[in-house]
Amino acid sequence: MKRLDWYIIKKFLGTFFFSIVLILSIAIVFDLTEKIDDFFENQVPLREIIWDYYIPFLPYYMNMFSSLFIFISVIFFTSKMAGNSEIIAIQAAGMSYHRLMVPYAISATILFVLAVVLGGWVIPRTSERMLSFTDRYVEHFTKENARNIQMEVEPGCILYIESFQHRSGIGYRCSIERFEGKTLVMRTTADRIYYDSLECWHLDNYTQRTFSGMHETLERGQRKDITMPVIPDELFITAQHAQQMTTPELRHYIQRQRERGSGNVKAFEVEWHKRWANPLGAFILTLLGVTMSSRRVRGGMGKNLGIGIVLTALYILFSTVSTTFSVNNVMSPFMAAWLPNIVFLTISVPLYIRASR
Repeated sequence: MKRLDWYIIKKFLGTFFFSIVLILSIAIVFDLTEKIDDFFENQVPLREIIWDYYIPFLPYYMNMFSSLFIFISVIFFTSKMAGNSEIIAIQAAGMSYHRLMVPYAISATILFVLAVVLGGWVIPRTSERMLSFTDRYVEHFTKENARNIQMEVEPGCILYIESFQHRSGIGYRCSIERFEGKTLVMRTTADRIYYDSLECWHLDNYTQRTFSGMHETLERGQRKDITMPVIPDELFITAQHAQQMTTPELRHYIQRQRERGSGNVKAFEVEWHKRWANPLGAFILTLLGVTMSSRRVRGGMGKNLGIGIVLTALYILFSTVSTTFSVNNVMSPFMAAWLPNIVFLTISVPLYIRASR
């Protein structure tokens, strides 16, 4: 690597981290202003506010908006270089436009790796503290009761519970059906079901029917102990919990829920794809930012930044709208996560080819 490469990398990363720190500082001030009444009302200790909320707050929002700050940073310092005729001098010295992109690509790769590590392993652990804090002091979103639960707890075993209370661990009016292929071989119903430990459940006032060809065996009793590979917490997992899972845990959960036939998996699939789409967006937005700002134009940096802000707003709009469409089964989770990158890549490639000529 040449001295010029290090110069561009330092400009890129320095501008990015400076803008991130500046914006996050402003975000913390606004967020504190909004929530300070809740903090005083609930008498939240200062240590919990800092350690359980604002420390996890920083990496979470940094990762969320990293691609957008990459775009703005590239436009800002590249426009400044173009305005100072630095890019003209670089090309006059014999460096081609393609070679000029190398330090940009290296910087984008560094930020890509950082985003993958933060989003896949660091943020899930810190988000657990932040969401728990929010649920306890700011906005209660954890459900205490679940209704009409149906899932395949193991191959050929379908569990249905009409109502389940999280705090007591008791469910009402449940049925357990076992199939061999497409043939129902056993159906157990009970007035109550409650969890003991180690995947051990108890049934109260149960009725068990066993089918063998045309014959049926009926069994009734006050109590029956059974074993099922499911725990009560799995009945209350919501979309917010996707942020608390590491990438391997998220992949395992999605696979397990698909096997169980659960319909509450769309938000988790979107989260899975976004953990790869958002970091890869760093390369696309870097490419677009360089091609937009590497030429000296009338209006200078202000014009480029204005266009960049508009495109950033469109990127956020695409991401938000496509995610909503996916949750409502209008769009696949893959398209919901990757649509902004596909659209911006379609814009970037022709502009890059034109700029390189």
